[in-house]
Amino acid sequence: MEANNYGGTLQKPINSGFNANTTASEVMEKVNLTGKIAIVTGGNSGIGLETTKWLASAGATVIVPARNIEKAKKNLKNIPRIEIQEMDIMNPQSIAAFTQTFLASNRPLHLLINNAGIMWVPLRRVYNGIESQLATNFLGPFQLTAQLFPALQKAKGARVINVSSQGHQFSPFHDKDPNYINRKYETLEAYGQSKTALNLFTVALDHKAKKHHIRAFSLHPGAIAGTELGREASLDLWIQMGLCDTKGNILPEVAATLKTIPQGATTTLWCATSKSLNNLGGVYCEDVEVAEMANTNEITKGIKPYALDIENAKKVWKIAEELTGIRFPI
Repeated sequence: MEANNYGGTLQKPINSGFNANTTASEVMEKVNLTGKIAIVTGGNSGIGLETTKWLASAGATVIVPARNIEKAKKNLKNIPRIEIQEMDIMNPQSIAAFTQTFLASNRPLHLLINNAGIMWVPLRRVYNGIESQLATNFLGPFQLTAQLFPALQKAKGARVINVSSQGHQFSPFHDKDPNYINRKYETLEAYGQSKTALNLFTVALDHKAKKHHIRAFSLHPGAIAGTELGREASLDLWIQMGLCDTKGNILPEVAATLKTIPQGATTTLWCATSKSLNNLGGVYCEDVEVAEMANTNEITKGIKPYALDIENAKKVWKIAEELTGIRFPI
């Protein structure tokens, strides 16, 4: 039986030769993506923008779905081979319209990078009462990937890259009440379960899709300075996380561990392009390497066992189908 990563059976470093300080230029030095087509959600800001720049510089045509078209045009100005299309990852109708437009172009899709995300926001509900972090960080990517599946198949060798987080360690997935209908909302927990769901989706997707020559990877990009991701978090939350003092100043020991935006994009780019991953999939990566298992109760490097568990993955997949009404054509 062909190996899968349920239970973390493949979750072992492969000696990539890179590390936490590796830059995007090092990862992309010999990569040629001429003729390849990529979609990068959130590709007009932060590490998504950095990812877009490097894919385009390697020769790929990069489609950037964006909610704010004018912002996207400004941020992506002068980058070659960029196409900007309207899409709101929280809106199922918007996702469907975007995917229909892409499929109508009859092009293959070689790289789908589910990079867009939100973090540490107040309780908000979007369609059908779904909590916004779950909608943005998991259900949106689930629908987008499902509806683009025919184009991924057409590539005859595609990768789906799901940008997760070490924050998955804040919480397992609460399949009995994922949308906080009957329990108190806690933003860190909600963020954690959304990223756990994304990891479980990744391992299941890779197992189901590899027969179609599609591989899936999830990753933690690192703690990164200069992004917009934590813009809604309160000062109290930053203090609770041990990241800053009472005046809002980042603690020196924390600042010393932060990655730059170019460093933050490296693991995404490595997962998308590295030949060393050609026969591997369903794994969670960090610091430009396949991560180890995190078998402690602490927040640490690696991935928690519950985020690769086969039964949890089955539950998450089924719940995603129920909440979105979407079925994968697998």
